[in-house]
Amino acid sequence: MDLQALFRDLDNHLTHDDKPSVYLKEIKEQDAFRQYPFTMISDLTRVEQSPQHHPEGSVWNHILLVLDNAAALKEQSEDRRVFMWAALLHDIGKTPTTKLRKGRITSYDHDKAGEGMAREFLKFFNCPEDFIQRVSRLVRWHMQILFVVKGLPFADIQKMKSQVSINEIALLGLCDRLGRGGEVDEEGERENIRRFIEKSQSYRHA
Repeated sequence: MDLQALFRDLDNHLTHDDKPSVYLKEIKEQDAFRQYPFTMISDLTRVEQSPQHHPEGSVWNHILLVLDNAAALKEQSEDRRVFMWAALLHDIGKTPTTKLRKGRITSYDHDKAGEGMAREFLKFFNCPEDFIQRVSRLVRWHMQILFVVKGLPFADIQKMKSQVSINEIALLGLCDRLGRGGEVDEEGERENIRRFIEKSQSYRHA
């Protein structure tokens, strides 16, 4: 299968499947999936994460879980195709940013790195600029839920609100948080999402 055909098939499965992870597992060993730009996704099989926060293991394992959660909620999104591509690509920035620091696995600024990588990936397949922008911006801002809820200095509500829908970020963030191994406190995660939406909606720039 050539790269363009693989992209079309992947696009179809992301948009329509109840469990896109099944298809991702099927194409994992295909030659085309190991060629640029699909290497931005396939390389995630080798990127480990903090066992404390990601007991499911690699970023690849995490992506599969997030995709299936996203598929279950995609009808709540403003554009299910944009939403599902953002779910697939939201952590691609972890490949260049993941490092071992003082015995801890970290991936600082993977959201920012991922924005550019998502744009590069989709541009390769000549996707419309509006589509590329909407997907890449969801990738860029998907970490804001954590930053806003915890009051961290990395939060930038004003700029986020100027580029993306708060509700779309919230929905993607919920899928991200639920896409983890072990016991997930779904009620607690939904409460964090509610607090994020509340804080973001009530924010007024001084």
